[in-house]
Amino acid sequence: MTVQPIRLFGDPVLRTPAAEVTDFDAELRKLVKDLWDTMEDKGGAGLAAPQLGVGLRAFTYHCDGFAGHLINPTFEVVGDEYQDGPEGCLSIPGQYWDCRRHLHVVAKGWNMHGEPVEVEGSELLARCIQHESDHLDGVLFLDRLDQETRKEAMKAIRAAEWFDGGVPTIKQSPHPLFGGNH
Repeated sequence: MTVQPIRLFGDPVLRTPAAEVTDFDAELRKLVKDLWDTMEDKGGAGLAAPQLGVGLRAFTYHCDGFAGHLINPTFEVVGDEYQDGPEGCLSIPGQYWDCRRHLHVVAKGWNMHGEPVEVEGSELLARCIQHESDHLDGVLFLDRLDQETRKEAMKAIRAAEWFDGGVPTIKQSPHPLFGGNH
């Protein structure tokens, strides 16, 4: 078991876009194992490399019967339907807020051996893929909340025992939907 500490809200690595993976080597396979073991240990639906302090475009997921990992992922939106639902994050423990996401997406990337992978599935998996992809761009789900909900979320975060008092940053997501502006 290679459970690693998870970086929490306020850590600058969570706001830094991750670099493309160029070497599909033993070090990458160890990272994927660390991501998987940490995600499973903490009961998460997904975990991105920046959450472990690693600035690479990789994440694991295990939600709604789907499990795996993606390296250098991209996704395409399928249709124009949206879903609103509760979302949380292992880097923002104990906080859940309704967040809008696309209802259906198809993700593409590579596995840890450099082989192409395509992933699509349930609405929950679509939410997870979008959430983890945002992490790779330095975007948190808080950035996708409407202004009033974001204010409530920030108040709750500031009151959380784990919060260190840092100044929050709001970023614009490069992915389609509202980003920080709705």
